[in-house]
Amino acid sequence: QVQLVESGGGLVQAGGSLRLSCAASGRTFNRNYMGWFRQAPGKEREFVASIRWDGIGPYYADSVKGRFTISSVNAENTVDLQMNSLKPEDTANYYCAARSYYTNTYSAKGYDYWGQGTSVTVSS
Repeated sequence: QVQLVESGGGLVQAGGSLRLSCAASGRTFNRNYMGWFRQAPGKEREFVASIRWDGIGPYYADSVKGRFTISSVNAENTVDLQMNSLKPEDTANYYCAARSYYTNTYSAKGYDYWGQGTSVTVSS
């Protein structure tokens, strides 16, 4: 099993920054790719960014390219999401996810383990 715990969400004004962190524990061979997804009220969960633990990638949704940065710190078993130039449309619950395969996917269905989520609200 893999356990994922997110932290770092909150309320920020448009144009501001937040840094989300995901602490991973459990079987390392079950968490080769790490991803961040988000889900706004009434919408489907959508891909934000992903990275392999050895740094391969990263991959980003078009909507966050140039504003968000995903990074992994193997020694600390954490995956961070630095979010800059935040917009009101970035408001959502953000989820950390782990995938056991060595290939990337943009689909939430391709991830096996999920954290409980952390809320991000961007005010205009």
